[in-house]
Amino acid sequence: MKTILIVEDEEILREIIKDYFLNEGYNVLEASDGKAAHSSFDEHQVDLIVLDIMLPELDGWSVCRRIRKQSDVPIIMLTARVDEDDTLLGFELGADDYVTKPYSPPVLLARAKRLLDSRSRIGKTVQLEDAITMNGIRAHLPSRSVTMDGAPVNLTHTEFEILTYLMQNQGIVITREQLITKIWGFEYVGDDRTINTHIRNLRTKLGDKAAMIVTVVRTGYKFEAHP
Repeated sequence: MKTILIVEDEEILREIIKDYFLNEGYNVLEASDGKAAHSSFDEHQVDLIVLDIMLPELDGWSVCRRIRKQSDVPIIMLTARVDEDDTLLGFELGADDYVTKPYSPPVLLARAKRLLDSRSRIGKTVQLEDAITMNGIRAHLPSRSVTMDGAPVNLTHTEFEILTYLMQNQGIVITREQLITKIWGFEYVGDDRTINTHIRNLRTKLGDKAAMIVTVVRTGYKFEAHP
């Protein structure tokens, strides 16, 4: 049974979200402020976090930043703000998806299922090879772990999805729209600049191997494994 941590200071909204996840068979943990959220995460095995931004004690951005230092657990951020820069900040901090209030709980549930299913599918699908290795970068699909010249690289859920998708299609140009559909599905509504943010974060973590992710102007990206 997957465990969802819901971090929302509005009790009524939190109860509504909780009921939707409980009805789908998920185990649910609750937190009404940022400090309680971080404590709950430290004390329990959590598979996905639904995280409001405007929280007492510690805001959602700070919670996201702290959790990303220790885990790649999928994070969906909730916000009443509509500023695109706020959305990009969330992605820069490592959020995997972003839902703007007011929203439909079934849509939030669908987004959560997609993140959880994509993680489970990679672990359960029989692969001809369970790892992809190119120029010192090794992505192990069942464990969703990445090493670079043998050293571990801590990627978020979304960064791992982007990297493995590009590596599996080595040399092929992948459009931003293809990446968005692969990661968030056809129902995604938002600015494709979010992909740019994730790519920038990914390149930073890849260091001197970042050049293998090539930008194709006005189109998208491709992975080029140089000999």
